[in-house]
Amino acid sequence: MTNPFFEPSTLPYGLPPFAEITDEHYREAFDKGFEEQLREIANITRRRDMPTFENTFIPLEQSGQLLERVAIVFFNKASADSNDFTNDLEEEIAPLLAAHSDAIKLDAQLYWRIKTIRDQLETLDLDAEAKYIVTRYYDEFTIAGAGLGDDDKEKLREYNKQLSTLTTKFEKNLLADTNDLAVAFDDVAELDGLGAGELSAAAEASRERGLEGKWLITMMNFSGHPSLSALTNRDSRKRISDASRSKGSRGNEWDNSQIVLDITRLRAERARLLGYDNHAAWVTADETAKTPEAVAAMLGKLAPAAARNALTEQKDLDEIAPHPIEAHDWAFYTEKVRQAKYDVDTAAMRPYFEAERVLQQGVFFAATQLYGITFTERPDLQSYHPEARIFEVHNEDGSPVGLYSYDLYTRDSKRGGAWMNSLIQQNRLLGHPTIVTNNLNVSKPAAGEPTLLTYDEVNTLFHEFGHALHGLFAQVEYPKAGGTNVYRDFVEFPSQVNEMWMLWPEVLANYAVHYETGEAMPQEFVDKLQASSAFNEGFGTSEYLAAALLDQAWHVITADDAIEDVTAFEAAALANIGLDNPAVPPRYSSTYFAHTFAGGYDAGYYSYIWSEVLDADTVDWFTENGGLTRENGDRFRNRLLGVGGSKDPLEAFRDFRGRDAVIEPLLKRRGLGD
Repeated sequence: MTNPFFEPSTLPYGLPPFAEITDEHYREAFDKGFEEQLREIANITRRRDMPTFENTFIPLEQSGQLLERVAIVFFNKASADSNDFTNDLEEEIAPLLAAHSDAIKLDAQLYWRIKTIRDQLETLDLDAEAKYIVTRYYDEFTIAGAGLGDDDKEKLREYNKQLSTLTTKFEKNLLADTNDLAVAFDDVAELDGLGAGELSAAAEASRERGLEGKWLITMMNFSGHPSLSALTNRDSRKRISDASRSKGSRGNEWDNSQIVLDITRLRAERARLLGYDNHAAWVTADETAKTPEAVAAMLGKLAPAAARNALTEQKDLDEIAPHPIEAHDWAFYTEKVRQAKYDVDTAAMRPYFEAERVLQQGVFFAATQLYGITFTERPDLQSYHPEARIFEVHNEDGSPVGLYSYDLYTRDSKRGGAWMNSLIQQNRLLGHPTIVTNNLNVSKPAAGEPTLLTYDEVNTLFHEFGHALHGLFAQVEYPKAGGTNVYRDFVEFPSQVNEMWMLWPEVLANYAVHYETGEAMPQEFVDKLQASSAFNEGFGTSEYLAAALLDQAWHVITADDAIEDVTAFEAAALANIGLDNPAVPPRYSSTYFAHTFAGGYDAGYYSYIWSEVLDADTVDWFTENGGLTRENGDRFRNRLLGVGGSKDPLEAFRDFRGRDAVIEPLLKRRGLGD
């Protein structure tokens, strides 16, 4: 049989032929993909004529199509539906991919051609997108080490190889330990406070593990857990919290402590080789922030106020708790204070957040109102997993936009968290359409039971769909600019903006109805929630900033610093920034901080709040200009989302907003103003 990766898919929108793909196809396609792209690069560099955009950048953009087809499908599977085969192959492939990337980015002849064109860029008759592509390639190759000498390039290759292996191992360990740390309860009374849907999901998870008659609480990828806000049994809360916060640090085969030390040491050594003081300086050189000092200045403005607010909130909790507040108590007593101060009960909202209605009448409805797009489910198209559904997206005039894949439920084979992937990215050069995926990790109830989302899960779905819209709407000429290919500290901006529609009156009224009675969610719920919008923001901002600044601390160390103890380093780093409150742990501790040690956010976790400055300012713009209207949606789509990575993102923001962003809306949102 012919390997299905060897030729472009003939399915609608180039959907990968998942029904035809078997395990043996992956490695064969990777090997051929490596070989094919290196041959394509050699055809560029062996040319004798002078470099031009047409003879260098066009074939460069056309190269590697087979490798891209297999890599996108494989790594999507490895994150959403892993098994022993994908785990083993990922460990094999990671260093090979690193070596392959180095073979291209460290190619002296290719770099010379790129630099030659870049140096004469202003004299060339190229459009703005082409000029931006040239600049991006030059910057990326330069920062990657293309200008190093041969001996230093060899050292760099070894660093990259080792790091690719270690980050893959980190993620593999974390998934295994997260699954292993699920907490089983023998008596349902120990889970008092959870709703019927949550108990059903716990019983179903237990049954799937062969633990009949028990209730299993599976772990999330962050320090906290959704159940902590409802469980009345303090011992149960502590068991769950302790398990969650021990991920990757138990001294067993899945312990990530030494891997953290090895990764940060190698990153620091590599940064020095590349001419940077530290890894954070190397990373931010190719972000909108540009320097770690700029990041530190911005986060440093927020941390003291956040810490003070968290202490004030803690005093409120101490007043009603019969014991000193610890980390596993915070969420539970926060809900009690929220109810006492504002009469808000987020758990009471859950019956109004039935998952299918949230998707169809909430997320999709808002997108239709803003952008005129419509969604039609395509059960005839097979995705990568039986639970992943596919929708076809059209513009108002019936023209196609792309495919959207939606994968809601958690499973042992899926990594934690929520994310968006592209299975194929639009670009006119190759004639590619668009396919994007959203993955969440919502507990699946027993058959016949409704899936009722928490407030946070609804917010997460709107957030991830914002990424999906960014990928769906990008209309560009070149693959390099496709989809969400923008600076890391900008990519969260469109997704954060999309969160605003969750509680927008017209949207909320359309989806928030009681799953049994059909009654609309009372307006007083929303009014009280909005009145308490800054409530607990001291905690929320502190736990986020603690993680963001911990990420920075790990990556501003130099190659001469000798770090030997992960726990001691983390404690010192949090104390140094004044965010060492034991009741408010960082959202992620080092041994389960997948964003920074496996997920591409190394020295970049600050991106969320950096992007939120743009987001908060944009929410103000929508509010001031009429909110959920087609005119507003078209402006945001055409001037920002549709741009993809074809121009400087801050330039795109200025084109949309009419000016640079200001920080005041963010400070107001998070209760950090004067």
